[in-house]
Amino acid sequence: MLTTLALCANHVAARGREDSTRKKKSVTVASNYEISNVVEAQRVSGGGVPAVADFDHAAWNKARAAHIARYWSGEEAPVGRRAEARILWDDASLGVRFSCRQEEPLVVSASPRLEQKTLGLWDRDVCEFFIAPDVSEIEHYYEFEAAPTGEWIDLAIRVRPQGRETDWHFRSGMQAAARVSEGALTIAMRVPWKALGRTPRAGERWRINLFRCVGAGATRGYLAWQPTHTPEPGFHVPQKFGWIKFK
Repeated sequence: MLTTLALCANHVAARGREDSTRKKKSVTVASNYEISNVVEAQRVSGGGVPAVADFDHAAWNKARAAHIARYWSGEEAPVGRRAEARILWDDASLGVRFSCRQEEPLVVSASPRLEQKTLGLWDRDVCEFFIAPDVSEIEHYYEFEAAPTGEWIDLAIRVRPQGRETDWHFRSGMQAAARVSEGALTIAMRVPWKALGRTPRAGERWRINLFRCVGAGATRGYLAWQPTHTPEPGFHVPQKFGWIKFK
């Protein structure tokens, strides 16, 4: 059974259910992965970044995958927990699509609320990206998360010597969508540039990191595109962010 849930601005849209007899697609996410600290964002012309729930739009195949195949510690994650992310952009917004292997039960809310941000979403299965538009001030960045249920959260973060400050009331106007199928999970997010203060130029580089949290309890996995190497699982280390290059 395949289910798609889409959140568009503050409106919830259900894309329906497809017949369970549909032929299963092979899942080959990050089986032979590349280690790089640069991810390319592919510019989309014409119709722009696809609608957030248009997971199979041809534009996604033009973007190069960033492989999320290691835990935050740098240790390799099992193949069944790996993911990859592809990034698109246009003059209005940034689109990020995560394609994940899903070989274990989902850890999700039994009663998701999609009309508002979900605090504590990071305690369940989730895909995340942190992005810093100003490379001279990487301690100021934005956090975006989405879950297999379509739940989401957006936050503005500033790391200071005395600790981390979080703007819990930040409103980006982000959109999120998720699709769950046998052995696979797809999560997409779309963020308008106005929420980040400006639109990038082709050839420009910002800082970014990409994450996936999966499982529960002692075996919970915290995957990071760029490992943070903290003593305990932790993602808020902007000095470890990689680079996003806008093509």
